[in-house]
Amino acid sequence: MRLNASLAFLVMASSVFADVPFDYLIKGGTVYDGSGSEGRVADVAIRADRIAGVGDLANASAKNVIDAHGLAVAPGFINMLSWSTESLIQDGRSQSEIRQGVTTEIMGEGESMGPLNERMKKRMLEQQGDIKYDIKWNTLAEYLRYLQGRGVSCNVASFLGATTVREYVLGENDVQPTPQQLDQMRELVRSAMEDGALGIGTSLIYPPAFYAKTDELIELCKVAAKYQGKYISHMRSEGNQLLQALDELLRISNEANIPAEVYHIKAAGQKNWPKEDALLAKIEQAQKDGLKITADMYTYTAGGTGLDASLPPWTEDGGYPALFKRLRDPATRAKIAAEVKVDSDKWENLYLAAGSPDRILLVGFKSEKLKPLTGKTLAEVARMRGKDPVETIMDLISEDESRVDTIYFLMSEENVKKELATPWISFCSDEASQAPEPPFTKSNCHPRAYGNFARVLGKYCRDEKVLTLPEAVRRLSALPATNLGLDHRGFLKDGMFADVVVFDPATITDHATYEKPAQYATGVKHVFVNGVQVLKDGEHTGAKPGRALWGPGKKS
Repeated sequence: MRLNASLAFLVMASSVFADVPFDYLIKGGTVYDGSGSEGRVADVAIRADRIAGVGDLANASAKNVIDAHGLAVAPGFINMLSWSTESLIQDGRSQSEIRQGVTTEIMGEGESMGPLNERMKKRMLEQQGDIKYDIKWNTLAEYLRYLQGRGVSCNVASFLGATTVREYVLGENDVQPTPQQLDQMRELVRSAMEDGALGIGTSLIYPPAFYAKTDELIELCKVAAKYQGKYISHMRSEGNQLLQALDELLRISNEANIPAEVYHIKAAGQKNWPKEDALLAKIEQAQKDGLKITADMYTYTAGGTGLDASLPPWTEDGGYPALFKRLRDPATRAKIAAEVKVDSDKWENLYLAAGSPDRILLVGFKSEKLKPLTGKTLAEVARMRGKDPVETIMDLISEDESRVDTIYFLMSEENVKKELATPWISFCSDEASQAPEPPFTKSNCHPRAYGNFARVLGKYCRDEKVLTLPEAVRRLSALPATNLGLDHRGFLKDGMFADVVVFDPATITDHATYEKPAQYATGVKHVFVNGVQVLKDGEHTGAKPGRALWGPGKKS
């Protein structure tokens, strides 16, 4: 009797709940649920922050109805490498990526926004560029909650930067940790993982990360692994030592018993392009051997980083002030210039990898005096100044007292397409989400900030048919969500969080170029984040329902 009564109550409660109108009903679109299966025409219902139904909901009532006939309906896209750490403080709308269907931004490539001590905060304030902000947090989790509290349109999550951990304990010097210092670093990892970090992120071509030995990284990853964390890395080389750098990543994954991902996978520099097949094959062999190895990519043949990536790593031993001092010393300059001109396997020389100073584009300066050089190539500036390109590199960094934001043309289109056709590679922008307005327009960005995700669906899926639409959606949503262990994200199914994108597969297009990067993509019609509409008929609603998302090891 008691059991039957309980069942009757549940049936009655379910019936009453079903009679409550949905908040949104997206009708008649072709649903791609993230699994990689073919799309099917169906309705999608949203109630509060969840998907409340997918199927034939013709008799359902809703407060808001969206006609999606002829459109694709998919889970919100996930940016596996976002540099929106500062841009979302300035403008929480995440315009350039929301308009591409990106609902979740993953941060932490080597550097993360916590943990911070007073020395690190002082350096961050001194090095701020066009975006100015106060630092009102100490830990990484506090930063993510700070963003959520200010209001952001997208969800945010982060890896713990191994560089940040190293700097917290050791500063920016080329030194190795003592056993006691390594214990302190392990404790920082433990605390961050319990606070919800996704794992450990590295960027090993850049000092001071370059100074870290493999054993140090393994020890940090062993701690992260206890909390189901991941290891994700801009490897120690993407060029001359590409396969050896992959060996290091595989060793870390194996010895720390941790899944690993290669950031923005590539073979950089024309002489290294033939290594692409061996790179992909080596990862697939590691997968067969039982290691959980994945990668992400951006859909362009140029990378973006600092002009200082053309200089040997020892020049930044002690941080940027030490670098600027070295660049102003004639004898040291001569030594630096000589090393830059040698194609070495000991460090990643992006000046030589680009192949020519004509293939190095200067896009961001701190100094108002130097901002007129924005958009010019290194070759052009060298000719203007009547100086050698390497001397010009050193002059510009010294004068601007910054890394000088730079785009390097490094990769082949053929290899980009090989990666696009690889089922275990997801997508990233490696840029900040922004808007075509000040302060963002004071510098140029890489066009991937405005076009990377639309480019997957338009140029490479629809136009060039490098991958199918169901597969593109899977790799934009479910693949990264599953790799990261994000709770109830990445699929368009009952009970999942309502991160939803509605787009027109026939028209979605990226418009950003290297010359004019600040141009929104078009073709995305509606975007929902946690059940709230942030894009309506292609225009931002101003809503900021984004949340901080946490790794599976977070302690409540």
